[in-house]
Amino acid sequence: MSFSLKHIVRKPKIASSNPPLFLMLHGYGSNEEDLFSFANELPDELLIISARAPLSIDFGGYAWYTIHFEADDKKFSDVPEAIEARDTIAKFIDELQEVYKFDPDKSFLMGFSQGTILSYAVALSYPKKIKNILALSGYINEELITPPEETKDYKSLDFFCSHGSVDPVIPVDWARKVSTILQNLTISYSYKEYFAGHGIVPQNFEDMKNWIDEKLN
Repeated sequence: MSFSLKHIVRKPKIASSNPPLFLMLHGYGSNEEDLFSFANELPDELLIISARAPLSIDFGGYAWYTIHFEADDKKFSDVPEAIEARDTIAKFIDELQEVYKFDPDKSFLMGFSQGTILSYAVALSYPKKIKNILALSGYINEELITPPEETKDYKSLDFFCSHGSVDPVIPVDWARKVSTILQNLTISYSYKEYFAGHGIVPQNFEDMKNWIDEKLN
């Protein structure tokens, strides 16, 4: 079939009729090869898929939506483009289910930076699409969540959230607001900070892998 997003795949090394899905969403200016470099470090039973964002920008990079770097935090993101990207990702998850028949109870969505912002948006707008979310170096943009939150069933969701305490790209204060939002929605989550910039340090990756193993087993 024709997919909504270009992507690369690592099929499970342990065959299964309903494999656990691990979908990766890269950050602004990167591409599908970036997070996919982690694939061999992740559990063999995972069906790993890394998607490419739809907007082409400079030097072979891609973006999920336009960022206005000179604007304040209220106008930082192109919200209509981001909402379109959110819905495209949700549709892509449905397409993956149709083709790969993945196990929805052992499904993962991992984002980095802009990919994390959209991972939050997909999970909180479509809480039945995916179960486990790894949100690295990002934040919740509430403009991207379809209302009303009060009527949604979030009880199956679980989040691993992490951020660098000296991140120069996305301020850590933006990420710290995640805890309040998820608590208010009574969503299960873990939030960790590391002495790092805008990236994934070894301890962060180790904690992330342990969390994945816990959810698989």
